[in-house]
Amino acid sequence: MFTKGQWIFGILFAIAFIIALIYTYRKDLKLHKKYYKGSIWVLIGFIAFILFIVFIKFSFT
Repeated sequence: MFTKGQWIFGILFAIAFIIALIYTYRKDLKLHKKYYKGSIWVLIGFIAFILFIVFIKFSFT
């Protein structure tokens, strides 16, 4: 399926990508706190909507 070299490349790429994401997130943390205040409520609303849809699906089946 995959060669040993492909596995090594995939693992190293994933590690490098995660490190880059963490670095850029920490670098922009002040801006995130300043410009995205209250965005947690959007996330909570989205999750609540999905849970509502799942509830409806299972209650009518």
